[in-house]
Amino acid sequence: MAKLAFLGLGVMGYPMAGHLAAAGHDVTVYNRTTAKAEGWAKEHGGSFARTPKEAAAGAEFVMACVGNDDDLRSVCLGDDGALAGMDKGAVFVDHTTVSAAVTRELHAAAADIGVGFVDAPVSGGQAGAENGQLGIMCGGDAATYSRAEPIMNVYAKACKRMGESGAGQLTKMVNQICIAGLVQGLSEGLHFAQKAGLDGKAVVDVISQGAAGSWQMSNRYETMLDDKWDHGFAVDWMRKDLGICLATANENGASLPVTALVDQFYKDVQKMGGGRWDTSSLFKRLEAL
Repeated sequence: MAKLAFLGLGVMGYPMAGHLAAAGHDVTVYNRTTAKAEGWAKEHGGSFARTPKEAAAGAEFVMACVGNDDDLRSVCLGDDGALAGMDKGAVFVDHTTVSAAVTRELHAAAADIGVGFVDAPVSGGQAGAENGQLGIMCGGDAATYSRAEPIMNVYAKACKRMGESGAGQLTKMVNQICIAGLVQGLSEGLHFAQKAGLDGKAVVDVISQGAAGSWQMSNRYETMLDDKWDHGFAVDWMRKDLGICLATANENGASLPVTALVDQFYKDVQKMGGGRWDTSSLFKRLEAL
């Protein structure tokens, strides 16, 4: 069992840290809202800290799952940042979805003080985090990844090193690009079924068994047809992720016309007041047209 720190207790980080504690690890948590960290410690029997530096002190592994590039920098750098409290030889594992650029920046900053750094964004949503069934795509030095993999496997369904620093984030971009098109296609299909007078649930019962089947179809069609959106991965976060994808595509020359279009559709959902709705709310946008 290891001494660990977990930074960020949102809908993903809270249960992920809980799995680590349940596995017997000594876990200290940090959250921007201290009351939430204190509540986690009471629930799971760990401890909490008031700064990332304090949480990271003496930890063999520091895990983070925060919001965006700036949030990640804020918990890593500065006098109260995690890197300031980490011992040489410790490993920082970042589960946040951020740009490959900030990943490489922080990988270099960690290397300067003898700390390992693994970029390890996750897929599987809130349900995956709660059930310990996340897909984790990683980048970083092979030896550092090998040390961190057993810790991540506590809440992973699949965990794989994709390459050097930044490769995990680039793989997560592929994941989000694929999801964007799938959700729009599913939304259009269900919308068409309704306009054609078909029973949407009966349609999915049949087509999900063939080539049209997908995780999105199996896990979201009922809530879409039932007009339920208060769950899953929020539109605001998806737009953040797609912005990273599109910016990176501008740098590497990739053509992402469908992704760019779906990003604008999500902008429409935000204008409808659905920034915190699940990403499957693209269906609701079509109903509103």
